[in-house]
Amino acid sequence: MTRNAPDTAGRRLRLLSCNILAGGSVQRYSEYVTRSLSAVLPGRSKLDNLDRLADLLPQFDVIGLQEADAGSLRSGFLNQTRYLAETSGMPFWSHQPNRPMARLAHSANGLISRLEPQAVIDYPLPSRIPGRGALLARFGDGDDALAVMIAHLSLSAQARARQLAYIAEVLQDYRHVVLMGDLNTDARSTEMNHLFSRSNLQPPAQPTPTFPSWKPRKALDHILISPSITLEKVWTLPQAFSDHLPIAAEVRLPALAVGKKR
Repeated sequence: MTRNAPDTAGRRLRLLSCNILAGGSVQRYSEYVTRSLSAVLPGRSKLDNLDRLADLLPQFDVIGLQEADAGSLRSGFLNQTRYLAETSGMPFWSHQPNRPMARLAHSANGLISRLEPQAVIDYPLPSRIPGRGALLARFGDGDDALAVMIAHLSLSAQARARQLAYIAEVLQDYRHVVLMGDLNTDARSTEMNHLFSRSNLQPPAQPTPTFPSWKPRKALDHILISPSITLEKVWTLPQAFSDHLPIAAEVRLPALAVGKKR
């Protein structure tokens, strides 16, 4: 495939991060129990939910998914990242399968992009129970490359602290950085403060609640950027595709060799 020429300075990108709960939908806490069986079985409602999300993806340039099913019983053995990319007409996708559970459920981080990444790297994250990971996509080459990392962190603060320390170490090699995903903590937590002190990522100016989707109170999902990238706006999508609201951001890049949009 022919490489595209570098784009000009000041270019804008629209980013989206969603925990899609393998296509499931939860509208109240009680449904974690009442819908526990449907969570591990395929169903038309999950596909309809994915189709609704696919309709919105062309508005964005780089999309990060968490809890996408990599192809197990609960999704009807459908790779949901690939399905969303192909249904939405987005040209590039990749995924990072994590923690298969006897073919019943196979969660993954997913990348869908209008831009061609020069490299996609999987990083297993430290955890007492193996299975958490971070997916790094590099757009462009050299010092001006843009690094976009997609992550889904653990529920315990101790595990998140180790994971964020590891992420900070990986990202220190890049000047232009985006970290997005379900980090399972707000930006004011101790472990997030350690991330900001060990990396060039910046804390958000104000929290953007994303959980629970039916009445958002907690800012668990984030799109964090380095100082070289200008944040134009951040918002959540009102559509509840899972128990988390998708979080979106529009950013302006410096002159980067990331290829042209398709």
